[in-house]
Amino acid sequence: MRVSYGLPTHRVDCGDEFLAPGAIGELAAAAESAGFGAVYTTDHPFPGDDWLAHGGHHALDPLVALSFAAAATSTVLLHTNLFVLAYRNPFLAAKGIATLDVLSGGRMVVGLGAGYLEPEFAALGASFAERNDRMDEALAALDAAWTGESVTFEGRGFRAPANTMLPRPRQRPRPPLWIGGNSRRAIRRAVESADGWSPFPNPVAFAARTRTAPLETAADLARELGYAADHAARVGRTRPLTVCFIPEGLSMGARPVDEGRVVASILELGDVGVDWVSVALPGATRDAQLGAIDAFATSVLARV
Repeated sequence: MRVSYGLPTHRVDCGDEFLAPGAIGELAAAAESAGFGAVYTTDHPFPGDDWLAHGGHHALDPLVALSFAAAATSTVLLHTNLFVLAYRNPFLAAKGIATLDVLSGGRMVVGLGAGYLEPEFAALGASFAERNDRMDEALAALDAAWTGESVTFEGRGFRAPANTMLPRPRQRPRPPLWIGGNSRRAIRRAVESADGWSPFPNPVAFAARTRTAPLETAADLARELGYAADHAARVGRTRPLTVCFIPEGLSMGARPVDEGRVVASILELGDVGVDWVSVALPGATRDAQLGAIDAFATSVLARV
């Protein structure tokens, strides 16, 4: 099992700790040294005030933040978790991802989501109603741009009459794409157009807010992985589907890690077919995060 560590790029309220020069690089380097397989960032360019008032958060630009992590490390993977593709022109997104993949030596893992915050879509001039169709269209546009060949492509709000993008990503034919979301459409998208699936724990009570299907237990996840396998057989996919999930025993870094519960959950998730887990660790200071990284490596990574 490999583990992706959440860089605290959402803690803009702790700017002296996490936004200071060198902070992101120091935490990424510590995670690499401790044995984490990746570091990740979230994505909220311009969140709505109501969401922020009810537990939402800001975030640094994911690719910019990961570029600082890349410059301070050499092997740890750089994971967007998640990058909302429907917010952006897909060719601009393709350029940013390819640039970071090249400059990092081929270390990008691109978690992609359709998004669920309607006010953020409105502020960015993106269509909330069309977000799923736009994401499917954008996935095809990414693949076309990353060939390095001339592209003729027309989508909703953009057109490439004959355009070429260089450099290509270092990873060929592209960096791994992991599709976020719990819905059956997200699963089909992952199977048909991507390399992995990144669902997340979603109690029934929160499903309307997050606008995706509820998913609460490892048994629920196993059921949906069965659906993914069936769909792969229907469409002729033979490549394995990487799966990334969030283990129990964590609370977005807000409470101490229940180490025993995390270990048990990771082992259970491994049994149902999960390859990666993503974790956010507690600590509102840089030193606290560094301590949490070391503690997690000793108490969890060494056991899973």
